[in-house]
Amino acid sequence: MTEPALAQTDTAASVARGIARLFARNDIWCIPEMPLRNGRRADLMGIDPKGQVIIVEIKVQRGDLLGDGKWPDYLDHCDRFYWGVPPGLDRAPLEGLDYQPDCCGIIVADGYDGEILRPAPLRPLAAARRKVEVERLARAAMRRTTVAYDPHCAPWGGGD
Repeated sequence: MTEPALAQTDTAASVARGIARLFARNDIWCIPEMPLRNGRRADLMGIDPKGQVIIVEIKVQRGDLLGDGKWPDYLDHCDRFYWGVPPGLDRAPLEGLDYQPDCCGIIVADGYDGEILRPAPLRPLAAARRKVEVERLARAAMRRTTVAYDPHCAPWGGGD
């Protein structure tokens, strides 16, 4: 991996860690790299105390943010959607109509903590869809926990 790519990965991991800490303090539990049924992969996906599904798409470079045309595909899989960005990233594009600021929140985070700059409005999933998403999250989390405990279980269960 090249140094710039490695630095970007470290920054994305730091942003994810800061958001996870922010969420944990608010009784929101998430897992990274959650595959969605539409073939996309959410950077962070979790459940809040009310059973609402939250997705966070992490962007650490302006070019990556501006080139992301797939993010609306996540909206059908969550009640709330956030952009997660590091403190130094120019957030101006997130105010443009292409990024639907009326339905997307913004979290700024580093490796130590995060702060919600713009809360994500609630866009409730249909009850049946929420049930499917919550069950998928639970199964993925349990599978990951089991494989962490016993790596020999990794080939079974079809992955997350």
